[in-house]
Amino acid sequence: MDNSTLTLHVTDENNTDSNYPENAQMHFTIAAGFAIGLCLIGLVGNIIVFWYLCFKIKRNKYTIYIINLSVADFIFLIFSIIVLIMFIYTLSSADPYFKGKESLYIVLEIFSDSAQYSGMFILTAISLERCLSVLFPFWYQCHRPKNLSTIICVSVWLIGCAEGLIDNLVCTPEAFFSQATECTAVQIMTFGLSVIICLPIMVISSFILLIKIKRTFRQQYPQKLYIIIIVAVFIFIISVIPINFVWFLMYFQLLKSDIETVGLYFASVFCIVLNCTIDPYIYFIVGKKWKQKTSHSIQDALQRAFRIEEDEHEDSDSNKASKASNQTNLASTL
Repeated sequence: MDNSTLTLHVTDENNTDSNYPENAQMHFTIAAGFAIGLCLIGLVGNIIVFWYLCFKIKRNKYTIYIINLSVADFIFLIFSIIVLIMFIYTLSSADPYFKGKESLYIVLEIFSDSAQYSGMFILTAISLERCLSVLFPFWYQCHRPKNLSTIICVSVWLIGCAEGLIDNLVCTPEAFFSQATECTAVQIMTFGLSVIICLPIMVISSFILLIKIKRTFRQQYPQKLYIIIIVAVFIFIISVIPINFVWFLMYFQLLKSDIETVGLYFASVFCIVLNCTIDPYIYFIVGKKWKQKTSHSIQDALQRAFRIEEDEHEDSDSNKASKASNQTNLASTL
């Protein structure tokens, strides 16, 4: 999603006269400041998650995904803050235009879009892998490559960066508003990857995990990782996917390009920033033990949140072994 295109259009001095109501610039500035506040909250959460998962907690195949997701969210939030600060400067400064401004916007958007796309692909990958582990447990345990998480994360970052470059270098502001052929192809490609490929994978995988939770809930409490994936996917779907639809409609000029366009810009910023901000706090909340009144550290919460089935299998196997030995001892005494 090329927000730099819309930002340049919104702050263009040719579009800031009669099309906008009185005090509109003040409202835009307040909205941008509020978005920056959300970004700062998200930065703190993602830094904490990254620090603990990298240096305090034993890594497993799923924490590798979460580490990369936190990095993607962090990069997106950092560059979103810079873009929003420039937006506020443009609205409030008497002489906001400087040489290279458009190029700077494009560079910032390349980094933020690359992080956004990479985060989306990482969330899709972890949803799909967890789903496969539920559907084909024996095959998954026997044939899963040891370094699969690392390989997927590297591939996802390469694809996300390539999409970010294509989105901003091919679909320039001029090509966007003139609906050039190459820009139309890029818009269809990004829409297809988000809505036609990633969205169905996330929805189907989450539905299967919900069925798994329903079946095992009476026997034992479901793994917290299931809940994290489902909640993260749900928040992503309700916060990011609708904006993709609206942006697609706007590109084909099915929406008005005045004050509604500015509203769309801030709606897209708020939704994506909110998604990146909430993710780390999901891990804290899900990993917390609510029934116990004693205080627990962030490290304990994250360890419980990302404890995977190998630990539980080891516990269950040890329990079964001890139970079997007790039965053997009882039989021998009888």
